[in-house]
Amino acid sequence: MGGLIPVAVLLVLLFTNVIAFGNTSKTDSAQGTNHHSGQNVITTMASEDANSSTNIAEVSEAVVGVTNLQRQSIWTNSEEAGTGSGIIYKKENGKAYVVTNHHVVNGAEQVEVVLANDERIPAIVLGTDELTDLAVLEIDGEKVNRVATLGTTEDKQVGETVFAIGNPLGIEFANSLTKGIISGLNRSVSVDTTGDQVADWVTEVIQTDAAINPGNSGGALVDANGEVIGINSMKIASTQVEGIGFAIPIDTALPIMEQLETNGKVQRPFIGISMAKLNQVPMQYRHNIILPDGVEQGMVVASVEPGSPAEIAGLQQFDVITKIDDHETPTALELRKYMYSETKVGDTVKLEIYRNGEKQVIDLELMDKNE
Repeated sequence: MGGLIPVAVLLVLLFTNVIAFGNTSKTDSAQGTNHHSGQNVITTMASEDANSSTNIAEVSEAVVGVTNLQRQSIWTNSEEAGTGSGIIYKKENGKAYVVTNHHVVNGAEQVEVVLANDERIPAIVLGTDELTDLAVLEIDGEKVNRVATLGTTEDKQVGETVFAIGNPLGIEFANSLTKGIISGLNRSVSVDTTGDQVADWVTEVIQTDAAINPGNSGGALVDANGEVIGINSMKIASTQVEGIGFAIPIDTALPIMEQLETNGKVQRPFIGISMAKLNQVPMQYRHNIILPDGVEQGMVVASVEPGSPAEIAGLQQFDVITKIDDHETPTALELRKYMYSETKVGDTVKLEIYRNGEKQVIDLELMDKNE
């Protein structure tokens, strides 16, 4: 009798739905997770005859493997050099489009996309952007049946449930799903895009404790509604750290994706100089830099590129740039961050400089580096 009583109680709970199995949305609701069903959804992505994802299981079908193939020598065939993840975000005119990370396809001679059913399809890299670590691929859309629904981070809050979907450690564990929360929004993370071990850019990311492992790069960070709110990009790999991963917000990624898909590159304003901080100028050249008392920060122009906006505006070697449009520029990072976020190609900016100890303000028209 003692053994039968707990069984009877369990059956009552099951049949009255106090305990529910296999129903993610009800479980999340019972835990008090705050979801915003009225959020604005990005609707610019076409799906044609593919179905848009509406829940976690469906969006996982739109998360694919991305294989980087390279040849070790001219005598060998291309071999797998690395794997990552990607998200099918659009299907149009018989083609499907996949967003992944730049570092997943960097250096690839060929790229393959592995669908959820393990079918491999050759991919064309339409464009990559090292600064934002994004890349867009094109594949034949004939066998693509599911397209991810893109959401937004606009109304998201710290503590909301999220899921990371991708291929940790390769295709063997394809479409693995881990669960966590949004640990932080609008995090600023310094990154090195040139490989010189010096941070030269700051990227804004979503922080999550959902497990992101090697191979997850380029996969989806999904909210409880099944909408992609981020593209998994990196984690802090340290024995002292647990559960700190980062994703590129979909709101930030979407305009970059559209430019890569259309133009193959991202158009950014360009000045045409190399710079160094005051304390980095070699001693034998410091006598060329004359500054009045009180001016202790700025970027020294090391060289001016011929035909660049800088040369047209009259910038010279050893000029010290202290402000751009009244925004102080103590580092090259600050200068680039202002230009890339606050200006566009064709804008005219005002540079405050010091030349031979005298302050000048120079008007400079920004151009596209690739023009």
